[in-house]
Amino acid sequence: MSLNWPRETAVAAPEAFCWQHPESNICLDFHGDPRRARLVVFSDGNHHMALHESLRLYLTRHEEVQDVFYVTTPPPVLLEALKRGGVSIGNLQVSVTPHVFISPPAVLEQLVSLGYMNGHRPFMRSRGNVLLVRHGNPKRIEGVADLAREDVRLFLSNPHTERASNEVYVASLKALAAEIGIELDFLDADGGTNFSQRICFGQRIHHREAPQALVDGRADVAMIYYHLALRYVRIFPGVFDIIPLGGKALDPQPAPGNAISTFHAGIVGDGGDWGASLLDFLMDHEVGMIYRQHGLARPDE
Repeated sequence: MSLNWPRETAVAAPEAFCWQHPESNICLDFHGDPRRARLVVFSDGNHHMALHESLRLYLTRHEEVQDVFYVTTPPPVLLEALKRGGVSIGNLQVSVTPHVFISPPAVLEQLVSLGYMNGHRPFMRSRGNVLLVRHGNPKRIEGVADLAREDVRLFLSNPHTERASNEVYVASLKALAAEIGIELDFLDADGGTNFSQRICFGQRIHHREAPQALVDGRADVAMIYYHLALRYVRIFPGVFDIIPLGGKALDPQPAPGNAISTFHAGIVGDGGDWGASLLDFLMDHEVGMIYRQHGLARPDE
């Protein structure tokens, strides 16, 4: 079964030929028309669904921008694309430079140190992490304790290509396991020479790969941001269930040790004609409401 991902461009779908294949499409996180767009945004990908709605709202108020070309890959891809002035996607070369960059603060600090950015502002935070399973929970997984079972295989983001999320997930799992007096030694696997058969590591973009791994039967459970899990159960009804790690499935109250991730936003260079306007808009109350609807929150909430 291949997951049929919805379209997520900032403008409505044009009357144009669309070529894709669900199992091999590598362009899901490149959104919009780079030729028409007068505004380019690079963002880490896990909150892509809320960014999508926010950029659509922005365009309704600034039609002269025409389109927003935005990229929602893991930060290392964005950093390399910025340094090299673009990115190759298969045989396609996209030469773009961002006006606004959204990512964890440590990533943006790298941009400041490299001279691409003068500073950045707190933007959003996660509401912790949860476990995601196939609908009906065939392995009867109730929490972290079940991850110690030999018959349970866990999906995790890759520690080399997505270090930021992997560190959050592994730290959370170890802390939660320690709280109940168990050890999950296999979490020390690094996806390379120290590989564990108990872990199904993603390759590059875990916010697309995690649900597919469960559907394919390559993993029984995934450790994932709550807001990503919420997205999956909404757009793929009857396919996935959420196992909370504190609170309830649709009202998470992260248990101690369940790490919270933060995301900042800043202008690259002078931001072009629209970068400063977009950054101010992202701090607007309406954008906060959009992100809350998708399971995130402002840093001070």
